[in-house]
Amino acid sequence: MKFGIQHPNFSYDGKGEQIVESLRKATTTAERLGYDSFWVMDHFHQIQNVGQEQEPMLEGWTTIGAMAGFTSKIKLGTMVTGNIYRHPSILAKMGATLDVLSKGRLIMGIGAGWNEQESKAYGIPFPSTKERFRRLEEAVQVIRKMWTEERASFDGQFYKIHDAYCNPKPLQKPHPPILIGGSGERETLKLVAKYADACNLFGSPDTVKRKLDVLREHCKSVGRDYDSILKTKLGVILLDKDRTLLEKRIAERFRNVPGEMRREFATVGSPEEVVRSVESFRDAGLEYFITSFEWGRELQGIEQFADQVMKHF
Repeated sequence: MKFGIQHPNFSYDGKGEQIVESLRKATTTAERLGYDSFWVMDHFHQIQNVGQEQEPMLEGWTTIGAMAGFTSKIKLGTMVTGNIYRHPSILAKMGATLDVLSKGRLIMGIGAGWNEQESKAYGIPFPSTKERFRRLEEAVQVIRKMWTEERASFDGQFYKIHDAYCNPKPLQKPHPPILIGGSGERETLKLVAKYADACNLFGSPDTVKRKLDVLREHCKSVGRDYDSILKTKLGVILLDKDRTLLEKRIAERFRNVPGEMRREFATVGSPEEVVRSVESFRDAGLEYFITSFEWGRELQGIEQFADQVMKHF
């Protein structure tokens, strides 16, 4: 089992130059403690259930580029890039550049895009669900071609490139891993089976197991080796030995979230309880746990989780 960190909230990183110093401390601490990856979101407004839309939100690719400059080992990615925000040929160029400058540490997280309000605010066309998934399927093919072919051409319904150079190529061979985010059983997981090196899921151990069973069937249908796909999950961790304090923190963080829904994306409890929860995810077929911690307590969470949970794996 490997572990990564997602940083979804910039409201607690200070202002101005304090922001980069806060991110530097978080990423270098995570790297020192043995986390495998560090992720930021690809959004322009803050998203619902994390904060208010007007709260600070750094552009994701610029941010991981800065992170590459003050780290040396930890992998970097966006959880996940909204495909409709950038033409895939440009995204491929950005990814190749980041992989070279980070000395081979990019994980390309990508998804169909879902935030209609954000897209409209920025004047970005927001196609139907069906079209967004068809665009994602073409985009992944464009990116892989540009990363592996000297002159890439693609003639799709939505994207067309002709003799496109992407030099220098990424350092990782045959290319940086492509992670497709989302748990949709009919569309997303089928695209994972056809094109992705990794998936990213939400949910409880039971939900994860069910989704992975669906992915296994899609792999059979397209002739893909199920074991060649890295299975990852994104979730929130609340960790505390003191049950009274833990219940108070749960009430503050999830005051408007029903308990059943909370169990689908949050793992809470004492260190021993969280270890058992992670073991349940591992038994369900998960190989990689990407977590965010309480905003405003991130550094403490990074250190506690490494010391009290990660060491068991």
